[in-house]
Amino acid sequence: MKAGIVGLPNVGKSTLFNCLSNAKAQSANFPFCTIEPNIGVVNVPDARLEKLEELVKPERVLPATVEIVDIAGLVKGASKGEGLGNQFLGNIRETDAILHVLRCFDNDNIVHVDGSVNPIRDKETIDMELQLKDLETVDKKLDKVKRAAKTGNKEAQKEEAVLMAIKNGLESGVSIRAIEISKEDRAEFVKPLQFITDKPVMYVCNVDEESATSGNAYVEKVKEAVANENAEVIFLAVGTEADITELETYEERQMFLEDLGLEEPGSAKLIRGAYRLLNLETYFTAGVKEVRAWTIPVGATAPQAAGVIHTDFEKGFIRAEVIAYDDYVKFGSEAKVKEAGKMRVEGKEYIVKDGDVMHFRFNV
Repeated sequence: MKAGIVGLPNVGKSTLFNCLSNAKAQSANFPFCTIEPNIGVVNVPDARLEKLEELVKPERVLPATVEIVDIAGLVKGASKGEGLGNQFLGNIRETDAILHVLRCFDNDNIVHVDGSVNPIRDKETIDMELQLKDLETVDKKLDKVKRAAKTGNKEAQKEEAVLMAIKNGLESGVSIRAIEISKEDRAEFVKPLQFITDKPVMYVCNVDEESATSGNAYVEKVKEAVANENAEVIFLAVGTEADITELETYEERQMFLEDLGLEEPGSAKLIRGAYRLLNLETYFTAGVKEVRAWTIPVGATAPQAAGVIHTDFEKGFIRAEVIAYDDYVKFGSEAKVKEAGKMRVEGKEYIVKDGDVMHFRFNV
């Protein structure tokens, strides 16, 4: 599961990617410096993992990870191949969620491709390019479906109605994620076409250092503009985040954050946001050899969760021994949880809860 960072050139995408992954993508004060998409595997910050480490004192600790893709800046006309348009749009299509970076700071030294700072205009520019690309996709599909619908094929007629609703929405400037379509129709007719504007999105407002704790007027405008999209809006000062990642020690970073009035880097908020956006959650395994966070889709069953460790665990699944995270912390060890009768034995139907501490019994 991958989240792609998109935005106009020079809004801070590559600098943000560097902060997230420390993978030093080239970042420069001119468009198109990121041509191949950079992919970073980023640790998901989780205070629960630190608490389990404190209690278990394992030999090693492994956090959950999420893949972030830095996609080069889109420009007006990308859907018609302007800039490096087609390649970028292809890269976005391959991601599962979108982190849309918007410039929400004034700085005369950093050029803006459209000459002035206006995050709402920038958002609309990108939205329009993505919508135009989706319109191409829907038109191609409609050509085929209409022919089948004319023969009286009921399924094709149903699909035609859904695709026409999408076409009308896109032509009115509405992204597919905001068009009302039933869950069943979405699964059957929309998901297979991998529409770009159907992907979940989070808006990332790149602000100046002074606005890092409470945002600014630009951020408020963005929140108003996306109110009907059911999308999360976060803000962080990307330049400041870059300065934080340059500091050598944890103590130096904490001091820097305290001076700014922040409890944690904004990038930590963003990574957790991306994890939620991808509909992922975490369960833990905790033993003296290793305390580890494992990533599963929300709603995974116990055998599916076991399969993340090894496919044999899923095939030969017998049962799961489960401790709620809060119980583990309350009693302080696995042995004390057992004594208190708080360890549960769950079968194949069990839906894993975020934060469960689990052992699997299996037989292959």
